[in-house]
Amino acid sequence: MSPEQYVQDKAAGSGSSFYYAFLFLPPPRRAAITAFYAFCREVDDVVDETSDAGVAATKLAWWRKEVASAFAGQPSHPVMRALMPHVANYDIRAEHLQAVIEGCQMDLDQTRYLDFAGLQRYCHLVAGVVGEVASGIFGRSEPATIAYAHTLGQALQLTNIIRDVGDDARRGRIYLPVSELQQFDVKAHEILKREKPWGYSERFTALMQFQAQRAHRLYDEALALLPEADRRTQKTGLMMANIYRALLREIEAEQFQVLHQRISLTPLRKLWIAMRTNWRGR
Repeated sequence: MSPEQYVQDKAAGSGSSFYYAFLFLPPPRRAAITAFYAFCREVDDVVDETSDAGVAATKLAWWRKEVASAFAGQPSHPVMRALMPHVANYDIRAEHLQAVIEGCQMDLDQTRYLDFAGLQRYCHLVAGVVGEVASGIFGRSEPATIAYAHTLGQALQLTNIIRDVGDDARRGRIYLPVSELQQFDVKAHEILKREKPWGYSERFTALMQFQAQRAHRLYDEALALLPEADRRTQKTGLMMANIYRALLREIEAEQFQVLHQRISLTPLRKLWIAMRTNWRGR
């Protein structure tokens, strides 16, 4: 299997909403974002699919060395071999990839965040930086587009956190800030038990509404930051925004029943939203 086929299979097999947006890019940009996304999936899977934290830490350390070696001209992993031909064209730097790894390391080092400021640091590494790199691959001419992409990345990550409360609890993680659990009088053990109807109190619903409102504000802020000059080239990011915001609204319509199930959109709906965004340009 070639490196290009490897990253294609990694991206398509993930079932991510991002994949449907990538389909509308010109081939060179699609190849670059597919390789970059496959890198993000590889390091994220280290944490999610490795039960032994020590083994996961060793694997992340290997990835740090692999990134350094790749940028020194010696990539060995198929993901890095697929990505390296694109780094110069799209200003993808080693520190971008190391930041993503650092964010994944945070998943090993802590399972709680005391406040939103702490969670923002995590979102910056695993989503804000990713958004910045992606915007460069899609094509940008205005510096303000970087701020748009970073903010959108955080909105997407907060949507993931809302969707995955139950899945994360199964792994012993709670990304919802402790200070906000306290604000709404939601106990950690209620979330970790993932039970109906125990977990679905009015307090939990109010907490999740608070999280969703924050995510919506970030979507609005991101869209307001996008310069008109880059709106056409950033259509792929807008597809992601529309798909994920539709997911967020679906979760809201389901009254935040995320502890015992993973709410998602069908592949056909994701593709339709991507196509509609492509036609409308927003």
